[in-house]
Amino acid sequence: MDFQIVIACLVFISTMLVIFWRPRGMNEAWPASIGAGIIIISGIVSKMDIMDIISKIGGASITIIATIVMAVILESFGFFHWAAAKLARLSKGSGRRLYWYIQLLCFLMTLLFNNDGSILITTPILILILKNIKLKPHQQIPYLLSGALIATASSAPIGVSNIVNLIALKIVDMSLWMHTAMMFVPATLGLLFMSGLMYLVLRNKLPKKIPNTILDIEDSFFVKNFHPLKTKISIETKRKRTQFMMKILLFVFVIRCLLFVASYINVPMEIVAVLGSVILLLWRWYHLRTNPVDILKKTPWHILIFAFSMYVIIYGLHNVGLTELLVELCEPIVNQGLFQASFIMGGLVSVLSNLFNNHPALMIGTITLTEMGLDPITLKTIYLANIIGSDMGSLLLPIGTLASLIWMSILRRNKIKITWKDYLSVSLIVIPISTIVTLTLLYYWVQMVFN
Repeated sequence: MDFQIVIACLVFISTMLVIFWRPRGMNEAWPASIGAGIIIISGIVSKMDIMDIISKIGGASITIIATIVMAVILESFGFFHWAAAKLARLSKGSGRRLYWYIQLLCFLMTLLFNNDGSILITTPILILILKNIKLKPHQQIPYLLSGALIATASSAPIGVSNIVNLIALKIVDMSLWMHTAMMFVPATLGLLFMSGLMYLVLRNKLPKKIPNTILDIEDSFFVKNFHPLKTKISIETKRKRTQFMMKILLFVFVIRCLLFVASYINVPMEIVAVLGSVILLLWRWYHLRTNPVDILKKTPWHILIFAFSMYVIIYGLHNVGLTELLVELCEPIVNQGLFQASFIMGGLVSVLSNLFNNHPALMIGTITLTEMGLDPITLKTIYLANIIGSDMGSLLLPIGTLASLIWMSILRRNKIKITWKDYLSVSLIVIPISTIVTLTLLYYWVQMVFN
């Protein structure tokens, strides 16, 4: 067993180091799958364990992939250019008004899709805007940074906006409906506080006036890509394009609502998610006369491999006794009372997320909670405190979440440089305070409504 403990710990540490380092842009699924392979070959995780892992992560992974497919389809419809032009018009030449519209866009995209999908949608939109209005590099940083932080943290209000949240729901046997009832109000209020605090920190760095040179990129994109004789998307008027985009967003919203209905009536959510993505693919095929194979090629299927592999590694740590040790350390804390337990466990997951990424941190924390024999309300409340630590507290460093790693990769591809100093100048002020405020709101909301 001692030998297996050494293997499990070395595999975990080595995997996380390679994921953070990403030599030559290596996909995070490679080190995770190699680490999982070593864990399985060494016998730390059995065949029965693998079947249990598949049952826990299968539905969540399929649901997230299906929503990311919808996000990729939006790009093919020209949503990025349409949204960029729309934000510029709504901002009316005000850099500070643009900040608030960016915050709203990032929040809504995470609710409609998920945090990874939101980063894939909103970051290119922001880059389009900022490049076309020709802001200086230091003026671009506040918009890109604040957008990424709010897009990632916005996965807290509803469990379906983050793959690791969905997996953890399965572990604690909590429905998506109950998660939202307990979490949506305090987490959303916490996000409003976070946006306001970021605005105070960044206000003097935001340009007061921005040019309207972006307004022609919508027309140029549609004229270039959608010839009226080849597609059914009209390029004649902005109004028709807006109506078309709103129909798509309404469809995505309906599918999102049906996920909650499915959770409430115990229908597998992945069925609804896959059905929605298939319908949207067919809709795109009809309008653009384009074979859906290109969308399937753009879909990040490696997320399935990453989720499975990381869970195998965490399961290996569980099997060699890590969670037993954590239970011994955490039980005295939990027994002090729900208020103290929520803060300490949420803070612990925040620290672990920034050290090792929120994916393994939340899974370790959640598995540990299930070993304590807690009553349902206490278990669910502390679990939700862990979610706040995983989704918001994890943003103290730019390596705390998979979404932030994707964000940094997109910036590198577009030759945009945001240093750790730029990031920490905002996160060190905003993230700890926002996490504490949101944990406090969660505790009092649960006390008021569920006790």
